[in-house]
Amino acid sequence: MAKEIRVPQLGESVTEATIGKWFKTQGDAVKADEPLVELETDKVTVEVPAPASGVLSSVAAQPGQTVNVGALLGAIEEGAAAAVAPKAEARLAKAEEPKKVAEPQAQPVSGEAKPLSPAVRKIVEENRLDPGAIAGTGKDGRLTKGDVLAEVAKPAPPPAIQLPPVAPPQPSAPRAPSPQADAEREERVRMSRLRLTIARRLKDAQNTAAMLTTFNEVDMTDVMALRNQYKELFEKKHGVKLGFMSFFVKAVVHALKEIPAVNAEIDGDDIVYKNYYHIGVAVGTEKGLVVPVVRDADRLSFAQIEKTINDFGKRARDGQLQIAEMQGGTFTISNGGVYGSLMSTPILNAPQSGILGMHKIQERPMAMGGQVVIRPMMYLALSYDHRIVDGKEAVTFLVRVKEGLEDPQRSLLDL
Repeated sequence: MAKEIRVPQLGESVTEATIGKWFKTQGDAVKADEPLVELETDKVTVEVPAPASGVLSSVAAQPGQTVNVGALLGAIEEGAAAAVAPKAEARLAKAEEPKKVAEPQAQPVSGEAKPLSPAVRKIVEENRLDPGAIAGTGKDGRLTKGDVLAEVAKPAPPPAIQLPPVAPPQPSAPRAPSPQADAEREERVRMSRLRLTIARRLKDAQNTAAMLTTFNEVDMTDVMALRNQYKELFEKKHGVKLGFMSFFVKAVVHALKEIPAVNAEIDGDDIVYKNYYHIGVAVGTEKGLVVPVVRDADRLSFAQIEKTINDFGKRARDGQLQIAEMQGGTFTISNGGVYGSLMSTPILNAPQSGILGMHKIQERPMAMGGQVVIRPMMYLALSYDHRIVDGKEAVTFLVRVKEGLEDPQRSLLDL
């Protein structure tokens, strides 16, 4: 019996994916729950497991092909022996030879080829149903009136968000061809779905929001001293290193509570104020930037924040983040300092209204109390949506973050 492999639900607002690669080829033996194919979405890479043990009998979607949620990817012949008979091997080899035209065709779904009774056909036609997508409970898998009425009674799925076509921004004029000597040394690589989506979302944020950036600088002396004093004891007790990010998350949450507009978003003509604090932490990977979300950061301890971020970082680099873990953020922190950036203007992570940019800690001479002293300084950048956040609020927010870092005991005491 053939078991179909279909594109699973990929998460909120994600309706399609691109076939990355198949881990098995047609005719290979597979085990239940073994990864079969890799799907690339605009957020993460998802592995589709085998729904049953058997032999991969057909492949209906090839690498690079775009597929919708629920689309047929292939089929597994359940209970088939791992070794394929020589005659079958010859057929498979012939089927795998490159062809100019067709890709493997999806097999008819149960019920699609079954005759329909007049009553069933009438309901199907009136409600524009696909009989092949409904499981039949009648004799030989035929559809009954109860089957189609149950399908009609199902709540309608939420309307899919119509996103603009995922395509790279096109220049106003065609790209001029390179000289022959240079063209031979160029390599043209198609952008991944993740990279295309990053490009589109960042450009959309620039086109939609009235984006502005304000700057400040923070003296990291006390944070560094506190970290150095307790880092060994912290790691021994909690099993994770004490980094700077937990201090920033705590300082940001404290500032968001005072300036709620930075934690809000615009929805049509409304402003949605969020009385919860889901902080996105930008993580760079080989495939691009992802932003997993530390949920309810205001309720977490320093150790819990560090463990969560450490786990996100590892799984992001291994491509194992779940889509749900990157949705619902209310504010984002981006740390360009790990790459040596001294200053930048981060772009909003829509629909959020604020993003904080961290940068490299660098010793600089500072005038303090009439003397010049050397201090470990960091530039901070807050990009914000001026449609909802006023300049005074943005500057005050950044000052509160600065105060929370220069006097970290405030975060410990919630002051």
